Amino acid sequence: MARRLKDKGYTIGGVYDVRSDVARELAAELGCAAPATLAELSATGDVILTVVTDDPAMRGIFGLDGSADHLLGNAAGKIFINCATVSPQVHLDVETAARAAGAASLEACMASSITQARQGTLYLMIAGDEAVFHRAEPLLRDLSAALRYVGKTGEAAKVKALVNMVMNINTAGLAEGLGLGAALGLDLTMLREVFSQTGANSRVLETDGEDMQNREHSCFFSAAHAAKDSGIALELARAAGLNLPLAAATKAQYDRLVAEGFGELDKSGIAELTFPGRGKKN
Repeated sequence: MARRLKDKGYTIGGVYDVRSDVARELAAELGCAAPATLAELSATGDVILTVVTDDPAMRGIFGLDGSADHLLGNAAGKIFINCATVSPQVHLDVETAARAAGAASLEACMASSITQARQGTLYLMIAGDEAVFHRAEPLLRDLSAALRYVGKTGEAAKVKALVNMVMNINTAGLAEGLGLGAALGLDLTMLREVFSQTGANSRVLETDGEDMQNREHSCFFSAAHAAKDSGIALELARAAGLNLPLAAATKAQYDRLVAEGFGELDKSGIAELTFPGRGKKN
């Protein structure tokens, strides 16, 4: 995203990553600072975009867990655009903390990956104060091919959790279909073509089918994150009093994949559990 915004003429004040060497390398490329602390990063710009791994990480960067170094120390007037897939309540807590610091926050949940971020073709689901959204809208449009404002804070996180829940179920189902096809000795290229022309078609077939067949699981969206996001959806379901057996079974598969040492693989790596001759690392 930083590279995309630089290409669009924005001034990038600074970049930060827990892997400081990665941040310094990117900063050198972009001609910006690589602050050593989150507080210093916050001082480099008026709009700060964040992408973290999970709820604890999100709470940490905003000081909600008591962390001494966080983004809200001198945050008055700034907008924080938070792109991570985390629980809706975390976004609500961040919004409260940001307002107390004189700042604003938005959810900008991404239904896309690394390639789309670089190209500015993300699908973004936005939630939060609508006036803040309109202030940030030009920048968000420069990052996205599709931009949807879905409502108050927490709503985008709910939608994103459901997007990933359904995507994960589709991915697990495709892995089982292709895995069974392999066990039956079918030509998997032929099988994928038939799937694409029938009711078995899906977006996941397009993005992951060939990778499953070829055992190519370079990571764009990790199995560990798939497990985490299915868990967010299941927590929402429990709170709503719903039983979602397919979502639960899919999470169990991704949890197993992580337990067997494959959590760093792309979500397509779930095929390691269903194709004959694949499985646990040696």
